[in-house]
Amino acid sequence: MKSYFNYHRDQLFAEDVALADIAVRFGTPCYVYSRAALTDAYHQFADALKTREHLICFAVKSNPNLAILNLFARLGSGFDIVSGGELQRVLAAGGAANKVVFSGVGKTEVEIQYALEAGILCFNVESASELDRLSQIASRMGEVASVSLRVNPDVDAKTHPYISTGLKQNKFGVAYTEALALYRKAAALPHLHVTGMDCHIGSQLTETSPFIAAAEKVLALVERLALEGIKLEHLDLGGGLGIRYDDETPPSITEYAQALLKVLHGRNEKLIVEPGRVLVGNAGVLLTKVEYLKPGEEKHFAIVDAAMNDLMRPALYDAYHEILEVDRRQVANPLSNFLDETTSHSTKLQNSAAKSLVTPEGERTNVKGNSFIYEVVGPICETGDFLGHGREMAIDQGSLLAVMSAGAYGMSMSSNYNSRPRAAEVMVDGSDVNLIRERETVQQLFAGEKMVV
Repeated sequence: MKSYFNYHRDQLFAEDVALADIAVRFGTPCYVYSRAALTDAYHQFADALKTREHLICFAVKSNPNLAILNLFARLGSGFDIVSGGELQRVLAAGGAANKVVFSGVGKTEVEIQYALEAGILCFNVESASELDRLSQIASRMGEVASVSLRVNPDVDAKTHPYISTGLKQNKFGVAYTEALALYRKAAALPHLHVTGMDCHIGSQLTETSPFIAAAEKVLALVERLALEGIKLEHLDLGGGLGIRYDDETPPSITEYAQALLKVLHGRNEKLIVEPGRVLVGNAGVLLTKVEYLKPGEEKHFAIVDAAMNDLMRPALYDAYHEILEVDRRQVANPLSNFLDETTSHSTKLQNSAAKSLVTPEGERTNVKGNSFIYEVVGPICETGDFLGHGREMAIDQGSLLAVMSAGAYGMSMSSNYNSRPRAAEVMVDGSDVNLIRERETVQQLFAGEKMVV
């Protein structure tokens, strides 16, 4: 997939805007998105599926910013939600309720009622208990709820266990062996309308084979339902297509779509897909500034102003994100410069650094040219607060870094741990830069708190 973050004369740009200029204008840490990258990824999906009736439902959990939701809505997207709050965001952003599918294992009564009132396309039901609750609420409201069962096909997605959702031991979906009986029950309930079948096996998948295995199991169940007179209007085959963070080689959007279309050949149900990460992941970066360089006996640390509260994935999944210098122009021996400026601890620090930089044979092991190997860490009081291990960079205090592939599950998973305000978000559109979320203030963090007298 084409990158919209590139170097020009050793300065890293987002489309036609230097990231250094964004840092000056909006400060750091800051999330920066490329509108062209978002649009391009969506069009790739739409073009790849144009030969059959389909609906692309963007997975809101991957990035719920209103500007991004609005962009996708204007491109024709539907939305995959997992909470009532996400539905409110979709509607506030101009999304159409009749293009929304509601997934999630713990839908509350309030959320179900709100979604019924809004007129969403379908509830992806994940348990027998949820089916009963949905039926009762729809009956009380005098509504008919469109339902699809999320069937768990027990297929190994071959991804991180925390984001695998299609195995028997996972909390998601209805067991494959129980789905037929539950479909029969749903079809007999007067305030439910069975419209489809849903299947989602995980996130950051880098092969097509798990998608195909899951689809084939789903289709076998669809055939069983048809024999009993339960005909479905749509097949929701979920999302989960991965992106490249490091050396992964995921299939392209086109390859993924072709694989699905092949297994669906000859069928006429509407196809629904729920891409998230693949639409936004490589469309965003986290911009951060080096606050301190801290040499050590075993490791050298680049302490930056972004932290695990801003980007949780490295701490949570031990996930890799490429980290690039915003300015690649030469920095002359930066760590040595820092050491030379110290006073009372100068000699001690230089000796400590030398131990980690020189082998007994006199070879420098973690330095190349004017680059040093750094642990890129944040200021939070946790050893798990890191953005990258062992990164070779030529940087100095005040240098800017771009944490790449941060458009998915970056801002959406951020928190206020250590009373840190969440970052600003901007969207670049050619040479224009738009602030799409203001940086929080500390005062906003405790505005709703009350002291007890």
